[in-house]
Amino acid sequence: MAIVSLLDVSLSFGGAPLLDRVNLQIDRGERVCLVGRNGAGKSTLMKVISGELEADKGQVFRQAGAVFSTLKQEVPAGLAGTVRTVVEGEGGSYEEHNDWERHDRVERLLEQMGLPADQDFAALSAGQKRRVLLARGLVEAPQLLLLDEPTNHLDLASIQWLEEFLLEWGGALLFVTHDRAFLRKLATRIVEVDRGQLIGWACDYDTFLVRKQAVLEAEEVERAQFDKKLAQEEVWIRRGVKAQRSRANNRIHALEKMRAERAERRDRQGKATMTAQEADRSGFKVITCEDAGFRYADDGPWIVRDVTTRIERGDKIGIVGPNGAGKTTLLKLLLGQLKPKVGLVEQGTQLEIVYFDQLRAQLDETMRVQDAVADGNTMITINGRTRHVISYLEDFLFEPTRARTPIKALSGGERNRLLLARLFTKPANVLVLDEPTNDLDAETLELLEDLLVEFGGTVLLVSHDRAFLNEVCTSLLVFEGEGRVVDYIGGYDDWQKEKARKAAALAAAEELAKRAAKAAASGGAGSPAAKARKLTNKERAELDAMPALIEKLENEQTALTAKLADPLFFKKPPLEVTQATGRLHELEAQIATTYKRWEELGG
Repeated sequence: MAIVSLLDVSLSFGGAPLLDRVNLQIDRGERVCLVGRNGAGKSTLMKVISGELEADKGQVFRQAGAVFSTLKQEVPAGLAGTVRTVVEGEGGSYEEHNDWERHDRVERLLEQMGLPADQDFAALSAGQKRRVLLARGLVEAPQLLLLDEPTNHLDLASIQWLEEFLLEWGGALLFVTHDRAFLRKLATRIVEVDRGQLIGWACDYDTFLVRKQAVLEAEEVERAQFDKKLAQEEVWIRRGVKAQRSRANNRIHALEKMRAERAERRDRQGKATMTAQEADRSGFKVITCEDAGFRYADDGPWIVRDVTTRIERGDKIGIVGPNGAGKTTLLKLLLGQLKPKVGLVEQGTQLEIVYFDQLRAQLDETMRVQDAVADGNTMITINGRTRHVISYLEDFLFEPTRARTPIKALSGGERNRLLLARLFTKPANVLVLDEPTNDLDAETLELLEDLLVEFGGTVLLVSHDRAFLNEVCTSLLVFEGEGRVVDYIGGYDDWQKEKARKAAALAAAEELAKRAAKAAASGGAGSPAAKARKLTNKERAELDAMPALIEKLENEQTALTAKLADPLFFKKPPLEVTQATGRLHELEAQIATTYKRWEELGG
């Protein structure tokens, strides 16, 4: 039996209906992801399903006795007390109701989710608060869990934990997310909200993108044919009816029907058109760090330490680490806003920096949208071309009426688009983006990715979006505990492969050491088993040459990895790209074989 079913449900807030006679069914064990443009009605649909909103028309059937829990985008105001009391929620303390089953669920969730039960809720980070609210929803043992942008403000470790937790949880899930990696891992079905309709896609996300594009192209052809036919009939009617009365009447009725159909048509919202305004080129060297470190007090803990890197013009640098690790401090250090306590940080010449703030503090909520972009002016100049501010905002999907509304009326996604529109009016050769992906729909995310890849200047990017890091970044600065920052070539996946390689090498070294210790302990220092085999002259020469060989191979591997991390490299002939990829695989195998031979020779 379905947990929830919607039958011919409609809902409108005065304009075109957000939901127009839609049907949906969610069964036990399904993990359904809602996708669609910002403002399409995804959050509204979730509220209808949970019962928070009542539909104008249609019916919503919920399984008798089924419990629905919702995790919203924003942390509710007014929550106070310890983590345990917040998780217990409206059910109250188990001592009051003698509900020992509920008590067991609370304690089990606190342990499973690693929550500090007695800590004050208000003192937690945004990511920790969302984890507490998830536990608060799960303690009710829901049959359906509704999550609205659950990865917002979570760091990578928390996102990966949430993925694994939800995969093992086993209940039905309906979620909205901009995190494409999260979507790919969790969703068993995709439901698209598009112009008031729900369209089901029983496939993975990448297949959905291909099929959706094919559907849109077919729709475009069909509408072009319809419009051509309508135009022909309009010409016919204006010339005057000359055919037989009955035949003409039928044609007139058909024309009226076509007019009505065209009037009711809802065109798909256009794509945003993002263009960054580039300043004059900076110097080739943008930022250089040598063993740089920073702490706020001389006897305090190091927030950032051991930073050694060289950022050059055109580099796209991702900064990755847990919430509270010091990513914003590192940005300030790199940009010269803070001076290092140890080491060296130098900025290059002719830097024109534009900063995107994840808290959107640069926006005055009392201002109108258009005034926030043009500082009260009606015209702005972009790349030497003067444009009306309303026309410019339409590139960022703000209709004229929306451009005249106060900022406080905007959704989270609209605020992010507005901040991008504002920032791109300023010439820059260094873009600093702190969590730019929050609340943006997938299509806008892809456009922002393309813009950053094509941007001729330098990008410093703080993000927990794995797909975004993969698409944009040429290297990463990763916090690896106690303020230590390590430089990795490539995007998120390259970093994970390098971590796995290092972990495997460390495990192999530890295993070798254990075997040697065991052999020494069992055989004794003077026994034949403990004596090393005497190498031949050829083997000794081979062993002596191995450090230089390994260094040469690893240097070639590093250079080739950097080349493949550059998106512009893939514009070269396909054969050159294929050869480079093949050579990288050869190097990986050759390095592994050389290390193994080194161990055999006693290196």
